[in-house]
Amino acid sequence: MKKVCCLLLVLCMMLPVFALAEEAVKIGQVDYAAHGTKCFAVLTVAVQGDKIVAAYIDEFQFMDAATAQGVPNSTEGFGESFPEGKVLASKRVNAELYSANMAKAGSTVALDVNYAAIEEFVTGKTIAELEAAIEGKTAEEMVDAVSGCTLVDTLGYLTGLLEAAKSVQ
Repeated sequence: MKKVCCLLLVLCMMLPVFALAEEAVKIGQVDYAAHGTKCFAVLTVAVQGDKIVAAYIDEFQFMDAATAQGVPNSTEGFGESFPEGKVLASKRVNAELYSANMAKAGSTVALDVNYAAIEEFVTGKTIAELEAAIEGKTAEEMVDAVSGCTLVDTLGYLTGLLEAAKSVQ
């Protein structure tokens, strides 16, 4: 009887440990047209339970081969069908170059800084909280909602990150 009581006592003491065990982190990723029709975004989130615990944004478009760093194999066989003088390039890898072009159009915030503000905005939110934050909002309202971000397509990035998060549910 003592052995049974001790075993039950040990099992009862272990229950909180099992209850506190963290859920697995799942990675969700989508290719998404978050910004216009001349590029595509790869939007990635890490989700634990229903909470976004990390996010990452990158976009790809054709850029000048003389000034931009292309994705691997852009100058090899993979790039043979690219427009002449162009490489497929990551905007994040080429953030300085891309941000300089944005500055010519009046932007005062670098592209990678904008991405970081959006990533920070979604991190820590549940999927339902992110849905509620963007539901029924205009693109202009979302630019104002994300502190430190000035991208006119902020809503597009947020919607894509939401889709990435939902992809693991």
